[in-house]
Amino acid sequence: MFRRYGRGMPETFGAADRTDLFHSLHHRDRPLLLPNAWDYTSAAALADAGFPAVGTTSLGVSAAAGLPDAAGETRDETAALARRLGRLRIPVSVDLEAGFSTDPQQVAALAEALAASGVAGINLEDGRGNALADPAAQAGIITAVKERAPRLFVNARVDTYWLDLDHESTLARADQYSAAGADGIFVPGLREPEDVRRIAAAVALPLNVLYMPGGPTVAEFAALGARRISTGGLLFRAAVAATVDAARAVHDGRPLPEGIPSYRDIQALVANL
Repeated sequence: MFRRYGRGMPETFGAADRTDLFHSLHHRDRPLLLPNAWDYTSAAALADAGFPAVGTTSLGVSAAAGLPDAAGETRDETAALARRLGRLRIPVSVDLEAGFSTDPQQVAALAEALAASGVAGINLEDGRGNALADPAAQAGIITAVKERAPRLFVNARVDTYWLDLDHESTLARADQYSAAGADGIFVPGLREPEDVRRIAAAVALPLNVLYMPGGPTVAEFAALGARRISTGGLLFRAAVAATVDAARAVHDGRPLPEGIPSYRDIQALVANL
């Protein structure tokens, strides 16, 4: 079922190399498609499938723990998963929601610890429930993180379109976060091609967008100037649907979907460092 991930990578390919690679993946001819995992096995399976990097999804991590997303309640679960994902030989970016604290130094300390565990990047969002953070305060958090973990790729998320609030401030927020030291700008919720094109052209940093069913394809996003396309909680939601479908197939006596990994496949995947 799975192929060994990291083919072609030297055995000495360490955390610093993964971080350098992650930065470079945002500046190549093709944009980076970053699938989002919610536990070690989903991340390892994506790595084995050939994706050059993986991210985490705060929705998946939170929901798997029985907690709501974007509520700042999964700091421990997120940190524990990040430490496990340091075993992978490809770069990993961790979704930190809003940083799990309003204190810039506490957010920076967490980011520094994740970088030390082998994480190559993080997401930091400026959404606060149904509101937007003060951009100056958010810029202060980004600066604190970069001072403590200067090589960590900080993807600064601008939630104006995600929350459908104050679209006009999108570029100003992106500029402030860029000046604060961010390495990428993430504007989830962008669907209209002209909006993507305009923001990608105006932002100096690589633009990250969220793939949404019914929205632009990866190829279309690439043509519009996006440099990174994330799947967010889509894969987690698809896995939940597949779980229910498989259970119903067993109940109804229908054939199971093809391609389900065996017990040994999964054992080999999690043992394959």
